[in-house]
Amino acid sequence: MIVGLALAAALDQGQADVTGLWHAPGDGGSTVRLERCDEGLCGYIVTSPHIQADPGQKDIRNRDAAQRGRPLRNLMFMKVRPLGPGRWGDGWVYNPEDGGAYKGVMTLRPDGLLSLKGCIVAPFCKTQTWRRAN
Repeated sequence: MIVGLALAAALDQGQADVTGLWHAPGDGGSTVRLERCDEGLCGYIVTSPHIQADPGQKDIRNRDAAQRGRPLRNLMFMKVRPLGPGRWGDGWVYNPEDGGAYKGVMTLRPDGLLSLKGCIVAPFCKTQTWRRAN
C-alpha cells in the first residue's frame, strides 16, 4: 500500500524513477539496466541466457556487419527521452535477436511494471512487460 502511494506520488510529480535493474521476458528472461543519459534514459543488457551460456556472446545478428563483433554484455540497446509522466519514447530500441533497431515507447504502469512497445511501422509492433529486479 505504501509503495503504491509513493509510486502514485512520483507519477503525479512527473518524477517516475525507472532507473535500475529490470527483468525482461523472452528466451528464459534477460536482465537489463536503465540509467539516465543525456536528457533521457538508456538501457543496457546486463545478462541473458545466451550470455550466461557464453559470456563472450557477440552481437552476431546485427544488420551492420561492422557491429557484429561487439559484446552483448553491457550493450546499449535503448535510448529514449521523456514524453510525459511515466512515459518515454522518441528514440530507438535495438533487438539483438533480429539485429534491428525500432521506434519504441516505454510506459510505467500503475502496478509498477514497465511496458515496452517497439514498432517497425504501426501496426507491426511487439510489446514486452518488464518487472523490477530484486
